[in-house]
Amino acid sequence: MHCLAVGFCVAALSLLTASASFAADISRVLPPGEKPDDVRLKPLRTLNDKYHPWSPPESKEAWEKEAERIRRQILVSNGLWPLPEKTPLDAVIHGPVDRGDYTVEKVVFRSRPGVYVTGSLYRPKKTSTEKRPAVLCPHGHWLNGRFYDSPPKEAADLLKSGAESYLSGARCPLQAIEVQLARMGCVAFVFDTVGTADNLALPHREGFNDVQAELWLQNKMGLQTWNSIRALDFVESLPDVDPKRIGVTGASGGGTQTFILCAIDPRAAVAFPAVMVGTAMQGGCQCENASYMRQGINNVAIAALIAPRPLGMTGANDWTIDIETKGLPELKKIYALYGQEENVAAKCFPQFPHNYNEVSREVMFAWMAKHFGLGHVEVDQTDFWPLTREEMTVFDQTHPAPADWLDAERLRAEMAKESRELMASLEPKKEADVQRFLDVVGTAVDVMVGPRTEPAAIKVKAIGDTERGVQKLLISAGGRSVPAVVLEPTGTPKNETVLWIDGRGKSRLFDAGGKPISAVAKLLAGGYRVALVDVFLTGEFLAEGETAKYAVNANFPGYTYCYNAPLISQRARDIVLAHDALERFGTVGPVHLVGVEGAGPWTLLAQAQMRSPTSKTIVDLNRFRFQNITSADDPNVLPGALRYGDIQGLAALAAIGGKLTISGEGGGDWSVLLSASNSSKGSFELSNDVLRDETLLKALGIQ
Repeated sequence: MHCLAVGFCVAALSLLTASASFAADISRVLPPGEKPDDVRLKPLRTLNDKYHPWSPPESKEAWEKEAERIRRQILVSNGLWPLPEKTPLDAVIHGPVDRGDYTVEKVVFRSRPGVYVTGSLYRPKKTSTEKRPAVLCPHGHWLNGRFYDSPPKEAADLLKSGAESYLSGARCPLQAIEVQLARMGCVAFVFDTVGTADNLALPHREGFNDVQAELWLQNKMGLQTWNSIRALDFVESLPDVDPKRIGVTGASGGGTQTFILCAIDPRAAVAFPAVMVGTAMQGGCQCENASYMRQGINNVAIAALIAPRPLGMTGANDWTIDIETKGLPELKKIYALYGQEENVAAKCFPQFPHNYNEVSREVMFAWMAKHFGLGHVEVDQTDFWPLTREEMTVFDQTHPAPADWLDAERLRAEMAKESRELMASLEPKKEADVQRFLDVVGTAVDVMVGPRTEPAAIKVKAIGDTERGVQKLLISAGGRSVPAVVLEPTGTPKNETVLWIDGRGKSRLFDAGGKPISAVAKLLAGGYRVALVDVFLTGEFLAEGETAKYAVNANFPGYTYCYNAPLISQRARDIVLAHDALERFGTVGPVHLVGVEGAGPWTLLAQAQMRSPTSKTIVDLNRFRFQNITSADDPNVLPGALRYGDIQGLAALAAIGGKLTISGEGGGDWSVLLSASNSSKGSFELSNDVLRDETLLKALGIQ
């Protein structure tokens, strides 16, 4: 008797002594025409969903474990795992404008070779013997960004509605932020987002939207986030700034940058994202979305990473209108774990549309004053003399734009080169190198596949009878439901299982009479249990004649993959789930993987995450390479695959400490696989031939 799940066992009856032919549906778990009850068959999640829920963990220990996972998820999604080298800023500050009680200077610095950040630096005029607090001010999608000057009618309407008290603030709300901060005694730096004001070498929305950019994890979100990190470096380097009192505030897209920066960089002491944190729309621009970033989470979860540092927020009559009842309560629970509930607050002004108006700004000013320890300061805003565009623009005849500023094509080429150099530096040529390879590439793959299900959350349900040595199962976890057929061995049991994935579905592993195909029958005769599963959008997930369709935004795949796992990740995750279910509920012994007929890359990706040292993995790649993908709707699109070494990088991870057989390898450089296998005492076989039965059986010890 061989127990496969809690509460039931399967008799090891011989398949060969069963009736002459099995029922025509021996390969099916569910009745004909019925699909698995799987949440993934519902419409994909989008940024515009009315509700993006997130439930905080109940304990501090559980939260800090989840927080670390989310932080890594953000860094990987932004193409910042590991963080790039911080090259010299070579900042230039010039052109001071004196406004009586404050000054404004022009700033440009290099965030990375060929990329520059431009902005305006506000300083109090009053001298001080102590270092001052500072505030970074990323702006949102106001027309012309830092140069924004609202049309006369719009300014008049703001004054009439009570959103603004002074024409200067109504015209130039972005300048109003920095002016008041300087008047409060703070240094304030407002910097241009990519493609706005003086930062025009790259367009704001174009240039990084194709599938190749996804495969390299090159995106505007990551580029802008890196610019924000370097802006923090710049402000921290100023001699008059107290590095322990640096805050960040911005609204809309600037709010996104605020909570992203503060979530991943602990140097930011105080955060105030305006009209952006919430459970409805999550960010509408390419600069606010990146593959993997919000899978399983929302903006509230990301903002929670700021805890226990002070976090203030405002809402308006937009997607943040419910912040006080949806978002703030969850954040309060996280802050309560640290005994710091008073360090998080939100105030909604539903009478105003999407904004960073005077009413909202005053809440922010009071928040900064309180947490910077400024004592009682006057936060009532007064009129000011707005800077003209000419007074703000950084470049002139004396200070021309940098000659080495890269356009999108050249920048992407440089970023790809850096990724190749990263992988070359990580190649585990000796045993001491293996852990670093795992820390970088393994962590990235964990994000790319998705969190591995805790064993206690896996459920296995028996479907129908267990006659003729066949058990039909539904393996489920987290709303996923994977149909599986398990065949008991006909020879002396080895207490080992082969999990066989066929890209066309498990029905292809039976002949027209319902008998297992030759290779499967030989495995059974050799004493192996064989488990056949239909992973997502194969086999029983499809109606008769239906083809797999995964609706991906062709204009910017990041809009899809920011919220939904790629199809190849879904399939790899199902393989991992089936493996773990069989390993947990089956007879003690290893579970080996076989992937054929298009399932080779999925299976290799699954083993790259599991890195099971007891498993043998046998795959046919059919010469597959991620670099050859050209279409956003290709079922094997895996954002980041090229950044972390293409199929060879995955194979190296899969081979660490294990036994790997690859057929149809397609040539090319496999040195990283050789190094990983040798350094971790693993083994591998590599062939350019298609996977044949004899190769598969030999790899599993059957001659």
